[in-house]
Amino acid sequence: MSWHDTRVTAALGCRFPIIQTAMGWVSDANLVIATTRAGGFGFLAGATIAADQLEAEINKVIAATGGSNFGLNFHMFQDNAGQCVDLAIKYRLRAVSYGRGPDRETIQRFKDANVLCIPTVGALKHAIKAVELGADMITIQGGEGGGHTGGVPTSILLPQVLSAVDIPVIAAGGFSTGRGLASALAAGADAIAMGTRFMMSSDSPTPALTLERYLATRDTQQVRVTLAVDGMRHRMVDNPFIRKLEAASPMGRLWIALRSARKWKAQTGMSTLHMLRTFIAAIKDDPSAMSQVIMAANQPILLQRSMVEGFPDEGILPSGQVAAAIDKLLSCQQLIDEIVQEADVCLQRLHQRMQQETASLHAEQHRSAHV
Repeated sequence: MSWHDTRVTAALGCRFPIIQTAMGWVSDANLVIATTRAGGFGFLAGATIAADQLEAEINKVIAATGGSNFGLNFHMFQDNAGQCVDLAIKYRLRAVSYGRGPDRETIQRFKDANVLCIPTVGALKHAIKAVELGADMITIQGGEGGGHTGGVPTSILLPQVLSAVDIPVIAAGGFSTGRGLASALAAGADAIAMGTRFMMSSDSPTPALTLERYLATRDTQQVRVTLAVDGMRHRMVDNPFIRKLEAASPMGRLWIALRSARKWKAQTGMSTLHMLRTFIAAIKDDPSAMSQVIMAANQPILLQRSMVEGFPDEGILPSGQVAAAIDKLLSCQQLIDEIVQEADVCLQRLHQRMQQETASLHAEQHRSAHV
């Protein structure tokens, strides 16, 4: 049995304990196909795939990989959550992932269809709750992770959760190398999950200009947490849009949010009259709270602007801190091969060290017995 045969690989049917997370506007069928062929396990980003295209994306992966050995990510608050649930069950996908998860009844539907439930959590209490609701595995995301993230580092959160639950744990937040995989497995995790590293690959659909911005990020301080978008912790690459939002007063932030919604009125439905009425109403109420509500609604458009249309200064750039340590774009095959080879070296060294220490201990015991 090899070190990369874990409970996660056995349950998900992948060769290596490496998971590609579901990133909005990034984790499309092509990225999942490339991940699957390379021996990892990929999730489609069901939250940002149009409802009328989702089934076609699922079928595209099935046709290219010869089966349903991949997952679908969704949120229960999205308009087509029911469709995501139904399609995952219809095609007997291997797993679903989610943040704000489904209720017990929906989870039972997945279990009846042998679809594994793998929620993502950022705190110990949420991990325990997920187990109570019936999770089959848990992905823990430390504060180093990209997008909406918690405040507990992976190095603290992982051992906490491993001590509290019996189901397989997947470690996320700060991973991009074989050394990271080896450390997670040595700690007791059954796999690692990576988002930023797969996004920064040659198989990613992310536009060239946006990828160049990510590659130009050399300092982890440039990949920071902001509350300016929607009031929640959001880790992303620093850019002019975020700095402008953070520097604005509550009234200024409201105006930026409204102008942003108005700029892409075709997607948001924000007419000039609607914008002015909202602005006047917010002045009487709470400009700061209203700006957060509007910016939260704008997030899909802001993501599209950077991650689809290729204007990194006009949208938001979700990213894990690990982006600052990545200096080249590899294919998913090259990436996974490199990670596995490096992890193999690390774990062999650990095994040899343990054997040497055991041999030294036995020799010392033998000498002591003959004194």
